[in-house]
Amino acid sequence: MEKMRAMVLSECAPIETNPLKLSEIDRHEIKKQNEILIKIEACGVCHSQLHGIEGDWKHLGIPPSLPTIPGHELVGKVVQIGKDVTKFKVGDRAGITPLLEACKNCQYCNEGKEYLCESSIITGESLKGGYTEYITVIQDFATKVPENMKPEYAAPLFCAGITAFKAVKAAHPRPNKKIGIFGIGGVGHMAVQFAKVEGCDVIAFSRNQNHLDVANRLGANDSMVFSENQENFLNEIKDKHGMLDAAIVFAPSDIVTDTAIKSVKKGGIIVIATIGEKLSFIAFEEKTIRGTLIGSTKDMEQVIKICNEENLEVISETYPLEKANEVLKKLKDSQIEARAVLIP
Repeated sequence: MEKMRAMVLSECAPIETNPLKLSEIDRHEIKKQNEILIKIEACGVCHSQLHGIEGDWKHLGIPPSLPTIPGHELVGKVVQIGKDVTKFKVGDRAGITPLLEACKNCQYCNEGKEYLCESSIITGESLKGGYTEYITVIQDFATKVPENMKPEYAAPLFCAGITAFKAVKAAHPRPNKKIGIFGIGGVGHMAVQFAKVEGCDVIAFSRNQNHLDVANRLGANDSMVFSENQENFLNEIKDKHGMLDAAIVFAPSDIVTDTAIKSVKKGGIIVIATIGEKLSFIAFEEKTIRGTLIGSTKDMEQVIKICNEENLEVISETYPLEKANEVLKKLKDSQIEARAVLIP
Protein backbone atom coordinates (compact mmCIF):
# COMPACT_ATOMS: atom_id res chain seq x y z
CA MET A 1 0.00 0.00 0.00
CA GLU A 2 1.43 3.38 -0.98
CA LYS A 3 1.67 5.99 1.77
CA MET A 4 1.03 9.74 1.91
CA ARG A 5 1.88 12.53 4.33
CA ALA A 6 -1.05 14.00 6.23
CA MET A 7 -1.70 16.38 9.13
CA VAL A 8 -3.93 14.22 11.31
CA LEU A 9 -6.15 15.36 14.21
CA SER A 10 -6.64 12.61 16.81
CA GLU A 11 -8.03 14.79 19.60
CA CYS A 12 -9.60 18.27 19.65
CA ALA A 13 -7.36 20.72 21.51
CA PRO A 14 -6.24 24.38 21.44
CA ILE A 15 -4.13 25.06 18.36
CA GLU A 16 -1.27 26.29 20.60
CA THR A 17 -0.75 22.65 21.66
CA ASN A 18 -0.09 21.58 18.01
CA PRO A 19 -2.93 19.03 17.85
CA LEU A 20 -2.28 18.26 14.16
CA LYS A 21 0.44 15.64 13.82
CA LEU A 22 2.38 15.00 10.61
CA SER A 23 1.76 11.31 9.88
CA GLU A 24 2.28 8.72 7.17
CA ILE A 25 -1.02 7.05 6.32
CA ASP A 26 -2.30 4.75 3.56
CA ARG A 27 -2.81 6.66 0.34
CA HIS A 28 -6.44 6.90 -0.77
CA GLU A 29 -7.28 4.62 -3.67
CA ILE A 30 -10.15 4.64 -6.17
CA LYS A 31 -12.85 2.30 -4.83
CA LYS A 32 -15.76 3.22 -7.12
CA GLN A 33 -15.78 3.28 -10.92
CA ASN A 34 -17.00 6.91 -10.97
CA GLU A 35 -14.22 8.25 -8.72
CA ILE A 36 -11.11 10.25 -9.54
CA LEU A 37 -7.83 10.37 -7.61
CA ILE A 38 -6.45 13.88 -7.12
CA LYS A 39 -2.85 14.70 -6.21
CA ILE A 40 -3.41 17.80 -4.07
CA GLU A 41 -1.49 20.92 -5.12
CA ALA A 42 -2.99 23.40 -2.63
CA CYS A 43 -5.49 23.47 0.24
CA GLY A 44 -6.91 26.65 1.76
CA VAL A 45 -7.03 27.12 5.53
CA CYS A 46 -10.55 28.08 6.62
CA HIS A 47 -11.54 29.61 9.95
CA SER A 48 -14.26 26.99 10.46
CA GLN A 49 -11.53 24.31 10.50
CA LEU A 50 -9.99 26.08 13.49
CA HIS A 51 -13.31 25.82 15.35
CA GLY A 52 -13.53 22.12 14.48
CA ILE A 53 -9.95 21.39 15.55
CA GLU A 54 -10.26 23.25 18.86
CA GLY A 55 -13.57 21.54 19.71
CA ASP A 56 -15.70 24.72 19.64
CA TRP A 57 -18.32 23.06 17.46
CA LYS A 58 -18.61 19.69 19.21
CA HIS A 59 -22.23 20.62 20.05
CA LEU A 60 -22.87 20.75 16.30
CA GLY A 61 -21.31 17.31 15.80
CA ILE A 62 -18.14 18.74 14.23
CA PRO A 63 -15.88 16.85 13.75
CA PRO A 64 -18.24 13.83 13.53
CA SER A 65 -15.45 11.35 14.17
CA LEU A 66 -11.75 11.17 15.01
CA PRO A 67 -9.08 10.78 13.77
CA THR A 68 -9.71 13.23 10.95
CA ILE A 69 -7.72 15.12 8.31
CA PRO A 70 -8.97 18.72 8.11
CA GLY A 71 -9.03 20.82 4.96
CA HIS A 72 -12.06 21.38 2.75
CA GLU A 73 -11.07 23.71 -0.11
CA LEU A 74 -8.54 22.06 -2.33
CA VAL A 75 -7.24 21.85 -5.85
CA GLY A 76 -4.98 19.36 -7.56
CA LYS A 77 -4.18 17.31 -10.63
CA VAL A 78 -6.22 14.24 -11.61
CA VAL A 79 -3.73 11.38 -11.60
CA GLN A 80 -6.10 8.42 -12.02
CA ILE A 81 -9.73 7.90 -13.04
CA GLY A 82 -12.26 5.12 -12.51
CA LYS A 83 -13.47 3.38 -15.64
CA ASP A 84 -16.91 5.10 -15.64
CA VAL A 85 -15.47 8.63 -15.37
CA THR A 86 -16.39 10.93 -18.27
CA LYS A 87 -16.06 14.41 -16.73
CA PHE A 88 -12.27 14.33 -16.21
CA LYS A 89 -9.20 12.91 -17.84
CA VAL A 90 -5.79 12.31 -16.28
CA GLY A 91 -3.85 15.57 -16.16
CA ASP A 92 -6.92 17.82 -15.65
CA ARG A 93 -6.95 20.22 -12.73
CA ALA A 94 -9.89 19.71 -10.36
CA GLY A 95 -11.14 21.19 -7.11
CA ILE A 96 -13.36 20.04 -4.24
CA THR A 97 -15.61 22.12 -1.97
CA PRO A 98 -16.63 21.15 1.59
CA LEU A 99 -19.29 18.97 -0.06
CA LEU A 100 -17.49 15.71 -0.76
CA GLU A 101 -20.61 13.64 -1.44
CA ALA A 102 -24.41 13.71 -1.32
CA CYS A 103 -27.09 11.06 -1.88
CA LYS A 104 -28.35 12.53 -5.21
CA ASN A 105 -31.94 11.38 -4.70
CA CYS A 106 -33.42 13.29 -1.71
CA GLN A 107 -35.61 16.40 -2.13
CA TYR A 108 -32.61 18.74 -1.66
CA CYS A 109 -30.46 16.94 -4.22
CA ASN A 110 -33.38 16.92 -6.66
CA GLU A 111 -33.79 20.70 -6.20
CA GLY A 112 -30.12 21.29 -7.07
CA LYS A 113 -29.34 22.07 -3.43
CA GLU A 114 -27.21 19.00 -2.80
CA TYR A 115 -25.20 20.92 -0.17
CA LEU A 116 -28.30 20.67 2.12
CA CYS A 117 -28.51 16.86 1.74
CA GLU A 118 -29.07 15.22 5.14
CA SER A 119 -26.70 12.39 4.32
CA SER A 120 -23.95 14.54 2.83
CA ILE A 121 -20.30 13.77 3.55
CA ILE A 122 -18.16 16.79 4.36
CA THR A 123 -14.59 17.15 3.12
CA GLY A 124 -12.18 17.48 6.03
CA GLU A 125 -14.43 15.75 8.57
CA SER A 126 -13.06 12.25 8.07
CA LEU A 127 -9.76 10.88 6.74
CA LYS A 128 -10.73 12.47 3.43
CA GLY A 129 -9.47 16.01 3.91
CA GLY A 130 -7.15 18.42 2.18
CA TYR A 131 -4.23 18.68 4.62
CA THR A 132 -2.55 15.79 2.84
CA GLU A 133 -1.21 14.72 -0.58
CA TYR A 134 -4.05 12.76 -2.26
CA ILE A 135 -7.83 12.49 -2.13
CA THR A 136 -10.50 10.54 -4.03
CA VAL A 137 -13.88 11.98 -4.97
CA ILE A 138 -16.87 10.99 -7.12
CA GLN A 139 -16.56 12.91 -10.42
CA ASP A 140 -19.88 14.78 -9.92
CA PHE A 141 -18.58 16.49 -6.77
CA ALA A 142 -15.38 17.80 -8.31
CA THR A 143 -15.19 20.92 -10.48
CA LYS A 144 -12.86 21.56 -13.40
CA VAL A 145 -10.27 24.29 -12.86
CA PRO A 146 -8.70 26.01 -15.89
CA GLU A 147 -5.07 25.15 -16.52
CA ASN A 148 -4.06 28.84 -16.28
CA MET A 149 -5.39 29.17 -12.71
CA LYS A 150 -2.65 28.77 -10.14
CA PRO A 151 -3.50 26.22 -7.40
CA GLU A 152 -2.94 28.75 -4.58
CA TYR A 153 -5.40 31.10 -6.35
CA ALA A 154 -8.00 28.42 -7.09
CA ALA A 155 -8.02 26.49 -3.78
CA PRO A 156 -9.62 29.28 -1.67
CA LEU A 157 -12.40 29.62 -4.26
CA PHE A 158 -13.72 26.21 -3.21
CA CYS A 159 -14.94 27.41 0.19
CA ALA A 160 -14.21 31.12 0.68
CA GLY A 161 -15.10 31.90 -2.93
CA ILE A 162 -18.31 29.91 -3.18
CA THR A 163 -19.46 31.01 0.30
CA ALA A 164 -18.91 34.66 -0.64
CA PHE A 165 -20.60 34.27 -4.05
CA LYS A 166 -23.67 32.56 -2.58
CA ALA A 167 -23.99 35.07 0.29
CA VAL A 168 -23.88 38.01 -2.14
CA LYS A 169 -26.46 36.28 -4.35
CA ALA A 170 -28.70 35.81 -1.27
CA ALA A 171 -28.57 39.58 -0.63
CA HIS A 172 -30.27 40.17 -4.03
CA PRO A 173 -27.51 42.40 -5.42
CA ARG A 174 -28.21 45.11 -7.99
CA PRO A 175 -26.47 48.31 -9.11
CA ASN A 176 -26.12 50.94 -6.37
CA LYS A 177 -27.65 48.73 -3.70
CA LYS A 178 -25.96 49.56 -0.39
CA ILE A 179 -24.54 46.35 1.06
CA GLY A 180 -22.63 46.16 4.35
CA ILE A 181 -20.13 43.30 4.63
CA PHE A 182 -19.33 42.48 8.25
CA GLY A 183 -16.04 40.59 8.57
CA ILE A 184 -13.34 40.96 5.92
CA GLY A 185 -11.09 37.93 5.86
CA GLY A 186 -10.73 34.98 3.54
CA VAL A 187 -14.44 35.03 2.66
CA GLY A 188 -15.19 38.73 3.11
CA HIS A 189 -12.50 39.92 0.71
CA MET A 190 -14.09 37.78 -2.02
CA ALA A 191 -17.60 39.02 -1.16
CA VAL A 192 -16.49 42.64 -1.63
CA GLN A 193 -15.45 41.75 -5.18
CA PHE A 194 -18.55 39.70 -6.07
CA ALA A 195 -20.76 42.57 -4.84
CA LYS A 196 -18.75 45.07 -6.91
CA VAL A 197 -19.14 42.87 -10.02
CA GLU A 198 -22.91 43.31 -9.49
CA GLY A 199 -22.50 47.11 -9.23
CA CYS A 200 -23.35 47.38 -5.52
CA ASP A 201 -22.10 50.08 -3.17
CA VAL A 202 -20.08 48.15 -0.60
CA ILE A 203 -19.31 49.25 2.96
CA ALA A 204 -16.82 46.97 4.70
CA PHE A 205 -16.74 46.46 8.48
CA SER A 206 -13.97 44.79 10.47
CA ARG A 207 -12.24 45.14 13.84
CA ASN A 208 -8.94 44.95 11.97
CA GLN A 209 -7.63 47.96 10.01
CA ASN A 210 -5.40 45.73 7.82
CA HIS A 211 -8.49 43.87 6.64
CA LEU A 212 -10.23 47.16 5.90
CA ASP A 213 -7.22 48.30 3.86
CA VAL A 214 -7.63 45.12 1.79
CA ALA A 215 -11.36 45.86 1.30
CA ASN A 216 -10.59 49.42 0.16
CA ARG A 217 -7.98 48.17 -2.29
CA LEU A 218 -10.47 45.68 -3.74
CA GLY A 219 -13.05 48.38 -4.45
CA ALA A 220 -15.16 48.85 -1.29
CA ASN A 221 -16.84 52.28 -1.41
CA ASP A 222 -16.13 52.81 2.28
CA SER A 223 -14.83 50.92 5.29
CA MET A 224 -15.37 51.34 9.03
CA VAL A 225 -13.70 49.84 12.09
CA PHE A 226 -16.33 47.80 13.95
CA SER A 227 -17.11 48.89 17.51
CA GLU A 228 -19.07 47.01 20.19
CA ASN A 229 -20.46 50.33 21.43
CA GLN A 230 -23.52 49.55 19.38
CA GLU A 231 -25.55 52.77 19.72
CA ASN A 232 -22.64 55.04 18.74
CA PHE A 233 -21.58 52.71 15.96
CA LEU A 234 -25.08 52.52 14.43
CA ASN A 235 -25.33 56.32 14.60
CA GLU A 236 -21.99 56.59 12.84
CA ILE A 237 -23.21 54.30 10.02
CA LYS A 238 -26.46 56.29 9.72
CA ASP A 239 -24.64 59.62 9.60
CA LYS A 240 -22.30 58.43 6.86
CA HIS A 241 -24.53 56.15 4.80
CA GLY A 242 -28.11 56.13 6.08
CA MET A 243 -29.66 52.70 6.64
CA LEU A 244 -28.14 49.84 4.62
CA ASP A 245 -30.22 47.98 2.01
CA ALA A 246 -28.64 44.68 3.00
CA ALA A 247 -25.95 43.23 5.25
CA ILE A 248 -23.88 40.08 4.99
CA VAL A 249 -22.29 38.67 8.14
CA PHE A 250 -19.12 36.58 8.02
CA ALA A 251 -17.83 37.31 11.56
CA PRO A 252 -18.90 34.54 13.98
CA SER A 253 -19.98 36.92 16.76
CA ASP A 254 -23.44 37.56 18.16
CA ILE A 255 -22.80 41.27 18.71
CA VAL A 256 -21.73 41.65 15.06
CA THR A 257 -24.84 39.80 13.84
CA ASP A 258 -27.10 41.90 16.08
CA THR A 259 -25.48 45.13 14.87
CA ALA A 260 -25.80 44.05 11.24
CA ILE A 261 -29.54 43.37 11.69
CA LYS A 262 -30.03 46.81 13.24
CA SER A 263 -28.02 48.58 10.52
CA VAL A 264 -30.39 47.45 7.75
CA LYS A 265 -33.50 49.40 6.71
CA LYS A 266 -37.03 48.05 7.21
CA GLY A 267 -37.76 45.52 4.49
CA GLY A 268 -34.03 44.90 3.96
CA ILE A 269 -32.13 41.61 3.88
CA ILE A 270 -29.59 40.24 6.36
CA VAL A 271 -27.59 37.23 5.17
CA ILE A 272 -25.86 35.23 7.91
CA ALA A 273 -23.02 33.15 6.53
CA THR A 274 -21.68 32.00 9.89
CA ILE A 275 -22.92 30.45 13.13
CA GLY A 276 -25.43 33.04 14.43
CA GLU A 277 -27.41 32.23 17.53
CA LYS A 278 -28.93 35.09 19.53
CA LEU A 279 -30.95 36.92 16.90
CA SER A 280 -33.20 39.81 17.91
CA PHE A 281 -35.82 40.23 15.25
CA ILE A 282 -38.80 42.59 15.10
CA ALA A 283 -41.39 41.14 12.72
CA PHE A 284 -43.03 44.53 12.05
CA GLU A 285 -39.83 45.78 10.42
CA GLU A 286 -40.36 43.29 7.58
CA LYS A 287 -36.69 42.40 7.43
CA THR A 288 -35.62 39.11 5.91
CA ILE A 289 -32.96 37.20 7.84
CA ARG A 290 -31.58 34.25 5.97
CA GLY A 291 -28.79 31.77 6.38
CA THR A 292 -26.53 30.58 3.61
CA LEU A 293 -24.22 27.62 3.21
CA ILE A 294 -21.55 27.01 0.56
CA GLY A 295 -23.39 26.24 -2.70
CA SER A 296 -24.05 23.67 -5.41
CA THR A 297 -21.68 22.27 -8.00
CA LYS A 298 -23.37 24.59 -10.54
CA ASP A 299 -22.65 27.58 -8.25
CA MET A 300 -19.03 26.46 -8.05
CA GLU A 301 -18.73 26.43 -11.84
CA GLN A 302 -20.07 30.01 -11.85
CA VAL A 303 -17.48 31.09 -9.28
CA ILE A 304 -14.62 29.71 -11.40
CA LYS A 305 -16.06 31.38 -14.52
CA ILE A 306 -16.55 34.82 -12.90
CA CYS A 307 -13.13 34.80 -11.23
CA ASN A 308 -11.51 33.83 -14.52
CA GLU A 309 -13.40 36.38 -16.65
CA GLU A 310 -13.39 39.30 -14.21
CA ASN A 311 -9.86 38.59 -13.03
CA LEU A 312 -10.90 38.79 -9.36
CA GLU A 313 -8.12 38.83 -6.83
CA VAL A 314 -7.56 36.04 -4.33
CA ILE A 315 -5.21 37.23 -1.64
CA SER A 316 -3.33 34.20 -0.40
CA GLU A 317 -0.07 33.37 1.34
CA THR A 318 1.44 29.91 0.99
CA TYR A 319 2.98 27.62 3.61
CA PRO A 320 4.25 24.03 3.55
CA LEU A 321 1.80 21.35 4.72
CA GLU A 322 3.70 20.60 7.93
CA LYS A 323 3.22 24.21 9.12
CA ALA A 324 -0.58 23.71 9.47
CA ASN A 325 -0.61 24.25 13.27
CA GLU A 326 1.40 27.49 13.00
CA VAL A 327 -0.81 28.78 10.19
CA LEU A 328 -3.99 28.09 12.16
CA LYS A 329 -2.46 29.88 15.16
CA LYS A 330 -1.78 32.91 12.93
CA LEU A 331 -5.37 32.75 11.71
CA LYS A 332 -6.59 32.66 15.33
CA ASP A 333 -4.51 35.77 16.08
CA SER A 334 -5.84 37.65 12.97
CA GLN A 335 -2.36 37.66 11.43
CA ILE A 336 -3.44 36.29 8.05
CA GLU A 337 -4.33 39.05 5.60
CA ALA A 338 -7.02 37.01 3.79
CA ARG A 339 -6.36 33.33 3.05
CA ALA A 340 -3.52 30.99 3.94
CA VAL A 341 -2.90 28.04 1.63
CA LEU A 342 -1.02 24.84 2.47
CA ILE A 343 1.16 23.29 -0.24
CA PRO A 344 1.92 19.58 0.28
